[in-house]
Amino acid sequence: MRLGRNLYAIVTGIVAGSLLLGGLAEWLDSGFGEGWRLVTWACYAVGAVGVIWLGRHLSKLAGAFTSTARWLTDDKAAGIGAKKRFFAPLRMTKGPFRMAKIYELSEAIGERFDSYANHIAKLEEQIKDLQIQIRLSQRQKRNTEAIIYSIRDSVIVVDEFDKLLMANEAAGRLLDFDFRNSQHELVGELIDTSKSEFVDILRQSRQNKARATRREIEFTKDGEPKTYDCIVSCVYDETEQVCGVVAVLHDVTREKQIQQMKNDFVSHVSHELKTPLASITAYSEMLADGETVDEQTRKEFYLVIQGQAKRLNRLIEDILNISRIESGLIKVEKMPVSLTILIEEQLQMIKGYAEEKNIEITGQKPIIFDQVYADKDMISQVVVNLLSNAVKYTPSEGSVKIETEVDELAGTARVSITDTGVGIAENEIEHVFDKFYRVDAHTKQAKGTGLGLNLVKQIIERVHNGRVFVSSEPGVGSTFGFELPLARAKAVKAV
Repeated sequence: MRLGRNLYAIVTGIVAGSLLLGGLAEWLDSGFGEGWRLVTWACYAVGAVGVIWLGRHLSKLAGAFTSTARWLTDDKAAGIGAKKRFFAPLRMTKGPFRMAKIYELSEAIGERFDSYANHIAKLEEQIKDLQIQIRLSQRQKRNTEAIIYSIRDSVIVVDEFDKLLMANEAAGRLLDFDFRNSQHELVGELIDTSKSEFVDILRQSRQNKARATRREIEFTKDGEPKTYDCIVSCVYDETEQVCGVVAVLHDVTREKQIQQMKNDFVSHVSHELKTPLASITAYSEMLADGETVDEQTRKEFYLVIQGQAKRLNRLIEDILNISRIESGLIKVEKMPVSLTILIEEQLQMIKGYAEEKNIEITGQKPIIFDQVYADKDMISQVVVNLLSNAVKYTPSEGSVKIETEVDELAGTARVSITDTGVGIAENEIEHVFDKFYRVDAHTKQAKGTGLGLNLVKQIIERVHNGRVFVSSEPGVGSTFGFELPLARAKAVKAV
């Protein structure tokens, strides 16, 4: 800018000099009188002085505009100093053309610029605060999304137009849609029509402006029915208007099954307890009323009461043992036990019952080493249950055979009990170890509680880490058995 002002002064000097030289030449060449030539030269001189004066003040005015431009582009912290530099050329102006009005106007402009600078500084502080709040909001949003994505339950969030805002992976798997790339799409178009009930619940909750709605929904997943506890809540903005809906679906299929199992258990136990109790009550009342006139009848009544009491005691013991095993509270005392010796002891107990039905029981030959690391009383109970079932469901003139095998390579001992009884249908084999389950064809053949085989499974698999097995053919017979680790295999693992 300084170079421009110097150039402007040089041009002004040249113009003024040209006027003076032109006037002088005109004065020398003019053919008029001496007075007229003097007037002409004076006019040229006045024009030159005017050009010089005008150029001087235009230069100062340009300097004022230059200072203004510099002041506008200077840093805010140097605003006051820039204003003084802007006013300096105007204060130095002398003469009748001081441009007082421009000075006053520049003062007002400077004050307004100062005011604007302060206002801009405040706005910048507010912008910084807003930027911090935005970053915090973004961080909170990421944290919220991370929490929702990590929840095992299915979570879905839709806006007031039923468009998907957010969903986690569990929801995507359950409702079969891409939960990451389906935002802002209508939830009714994302979810299959077979699950339209869930979409209707979302819409109804939004329309009813419900704070929280809880319902059970059933879906078919992988070919199996699943029950979900669905909690739907509306989301409200600051004006208490519904701006979205949140749904959480919790899989309660297992809880429902457990509840049903508990109900079935109580029902079965109640039924099983009522039968012997009814017999005990009836026969004891007849004895008390003196309806027995002879000793033989009273003895029969006593035997019935005693038998039903034993049955009731076995039922209670079986229930307690299963409960203790399932809860892990049963006391287990494991030690090396010979299966051959243990089975021989139980055979002596069951032979009397077999002889009454004219059933032949065949034992096994002694094995050199068939010791297992087990609780002797529990394994004895397993063998008794399997042998008694085999005799119970085998018709007269039938046979029961018990065998023991040892697999040295696998480190297991295998016990199998084969009968020539009524057998079990193929569709019922998988249920024979369930609690209180009894084969329909066996209910008339013999009495039972349906707990014996379940107790066998609990003792072998849960307590001793073994395996139970069964094979059967209706009208031919059945084979029940179990496998246990050999004692030395257990000892090697311990070492």
